[in-house]
Amino acid sequence: MDQLDRDILNLIQSNFPLETRPYRAVAREVGSTEEEVLARVRALKERGVIRRIGGNVWAAKVGYASTLCAARVEEERLEEFTRTVNSLPGVTHNYRRDNDLLNVWFTLIAPSQEELAAILDSIEEKTGIRPHSFPAVKTFKIKVDFEV
Repeated sequence: MDQLDRDILNLIQSNFPLETRPYRAVAREVGSTEEEVLARVRALKERGVIRRIGGNVWAAKVGYASTLCAARVEEERLEEFTRTVNSLPGVTHNYRRDNDLLNVWFTLIAPSQEELAAILDSIEEKTGIRPHSFPAVKTFKIKVDFEV
């Protein structure tokens, strides 16, 4: 990555322009062209540097329910389990932890607590593994930017 890539990443993390031509606005800020910024963002996405570009919505504020989930998944079942979990539209994060008890963690969002329970039931039906649900008792929102 060169300095222009870094400048683009630093800007779009939390200050993505909400306008008709956002990449033109980014280009103005970083001293480039809209075409160049678009090309670089595409390349960064293709290389896996950028996972996604989108808004973050606080589920509870829009009437949805969410929970942190964890499961113990044997090594030989990891691919199957994560493929099943990742196919669900309400999964926002899924990651592996080096832990003997609970090694796969993911967040799940759904329109209601009942729907969350149904989704967890469906994961168990498909994989034979029942994820544990850890709903938040108190939410602490922090803003995280990664200076590149």
